[in-house]
Amino acid sequence: MTSHAENTKRIAKNTLMLYVRMLFSMLVSLYTSRVVLNTLGVEDYGINNVIAGVVSMFSLLSSSLSTAISRFITYGLGKGDMQTLKKIFSSSINVMLGLATLIIILTEIVGTWFLNYEMNIPTERMDAANWVLQCAIFAFAVGLITVPYSATVLAHEKMDVYAYISMTEICLRLVVVYCLYASPFDKLKSFALLTMTVTIVILIIYYYYCRRNFHECKYCYVYDSSLLKKMLSFSGWSLLGSGAYLFNTQGVNILMNLFFGVGVNAARGIATQVDGAVQSFVGSFTMAMSPQIIKSYAINDLEYMHTLVCRGAKYSYFMTFFLTIPLILEAQQVLSIWLGVVPDHAIVFVRMTLLSSLTVVIANTLITAQVATGNIKKYQIIVTLCGLWVFPLSYIFFKLGFSPETAYIIYFIVYFGLIFVRLYLVKNLIKMNWIKYAKEVLLRMGLVSACSIIFPSLVYFNMPSSLIRLLTICIVSALSSLTFMYLLGLDKNERIFIINKIQNKIHLSKH
Repeated sequence: MTSHAENTKRIAKNTLMLYVRMLFSMLVSLYTSRVVLNTLGVEDYGINNVIAGVVSMFSLLSSSLSTAISRFITYGLGKGDMQTLKKIFSSSINVMLGLATLIIILTEIVGTWFLNYEMNIPTERMDAANWVLQCAIFAFAVGLITVPYSATVLAHEKMDVYAYISMTEICLRLVVVYCLYASPFDKLKSFALLTMTVTIVILIIYYYYCRRNFHECKYCYVYDSSLLKKMLSFSGWSLLGSGAYLFNTQGVNILMNLFFGVGVNAARGIATQVDGAVQSFVGSFTMAMSPQIIKSYAINDLEYMHTLVCRGAKYSYFMTFFLTIPLILEAQQVLSIWLGVVPDHAIVFVRMTLLSSLTVVIANTLITAQVATGNIKKYQIIVTLCGLWVFPLSYIFFKLGFSPETAYIIYFIVYFGLIFVRLYLVKNLIKMNWIKYAKEVLLRMGLVSACSIIFPSLVYFNMPSSLIRLLTICIVSALSSLTFMYLLGLDKNERIFIINKIQNKIHLSKH
């Protein structure tokens, strides 16, 4: 068996494990979101959502460092340099401890001031809101310390372990929902405290697993100025892109609170939950491919890297599209079944969020390829300057009296344009033929999308709203999508591969 064949098999195995995790997560999330919304009420649910946004405003520092840590650990594994790996891990712990301290100080000062004097929160719930903020700050700091451990698990491609720990976290969050329902105390305060406790337990699990299984995860104080300079330089430029994305998501969430109140934040929270479930499905595939993309670059196997980037983008889009068609068409029916009481704006928010997610998933493997090179200065400056327009344009349109849905339209337009900006920049870094990418990825995506939507749309417009229509659209959408993905989305070699796999399965079942 060739090395590439082994890697492909590993990706398939890891993807399967992550799908099991994702399905379990999605089922629990759908249940817990409904219970939390009904238990907290629309107002408290919106307060929790927007305060999480305030704390997340500071996550642009951590997300850039998280990307750097994952990249350096995975690159080190690709090179097979254990001594450097030990330095990277210990340096990562030092950096995250320092960052956790800094963010606690910043959020205690800036976050507390902003919450108490600028945000649109009912006076009688301000005490609970401050309680939520303190729990969110501490949970966020604990999450930072977890990053080097989870990054190491993923870099070693131990997706089964990652899946088991994730499912443990999900079970704990299910326990949180039960405790919230049974709690005689303030529901919002109880939810914040219990959520924080889950974060601490997950850190402890990661710590003990990594200490027992990976030699590089035994912390010792290290000060390598050269390594720190590389990591901080990388994370510094990543900070630009993280900051733009954060302002475009959590920043807009806060704008909606300032202009429209916590009711709109509740609707946005629901849309984010639905999108998160879909993104988790696709993210499982991207997560399984990312280590191989980075390791391929580390050993200079660019041809295989190009194959992974193209197929990863195409398959990620197809998986997202497969899930989003019935959700977009039947958003009202799905939300009514799921939530019972649907907040105002939630239906439109869900539809527009899912449409926007289609533009985001295409770029996932391009971003991974860019991260693999380590040469990200020019890329991050240009992408940030182009992508940062969502926040100011949303503010301007809100100020002019436009509806909250306007922010989603702006987001979709900007991130659709960023697909082509990213492709232009990354193709030079990894020496990839952009014409081939456009034909094999973008063109095939367009053809599949245009053809697949026809039949489920006909059902939607010709049947009255009902559970029967929902089920019919799901079936028709699945058959239509899979058919056109096979006929128009796959190239000749991919179709032959699938046929051979099916024939082998049939042959084995007969024997």
